[in-house]
Amino acid sequence: MENIIFTRRSIRRFEPAPVESEKIERILKAGMQAPSAHNLQPWEFLVVTDQEKRNAISQMSPWSGMVAKAPVTIIVVGHQENENAMKFLPQDLGACTQNILLQIAQEGLGGCWMGFYPDMERVEAVRKCFNIPQDRIPFSVIALGYSQDENRFIDRSDMTKVHYNNW
Repeated sequence: MENIIFTRRSIRRFEPAPVESEKIERILKAGMQAPSAHNLQPWEFLVVTDQEKRNAISQMSPWSGMVAKAPVTIIVVGHQENENAMKFLPQDLGACTQNILLQIAQEGLGGCWMGFYPDMERVEAVRKCFNIPQDRIPFSVIALGYSQDENRFIDRSDMTKVHYNNW
């Protein structure tokens, strides 16, 4: 199976080589192609390449240590434009984050999604570190770069979890 959906993996080990700006731009554009409720597109992105900032992020969660060694980190940030947008924000930003992960793999890179929202301690740590306004929600942190591991197919399907017409 060559489809990127089946070969994308969570990659946590990165080469120190920088990622080309054209690849980062395509990755961000892929995120912006995600579906969103009422087409509100409630996302903004913070691209972090500064080593000091990446070191800080690596300390914000028990699972974010790899950020210090990933040459690029993307923080997906949600808008709190109105009550309707907030209702669907996790779905919208989850779809956006998944698009980013798929494009990372398509670019021949590795990436790993770390959920920060709804853990408000992590959300506030990111907000403070980057001066993110209170009406914005740091949702996900994605470490990416050239991988030391291979994106490869691992069959995780379990058809016993599929139900048709009734439970």
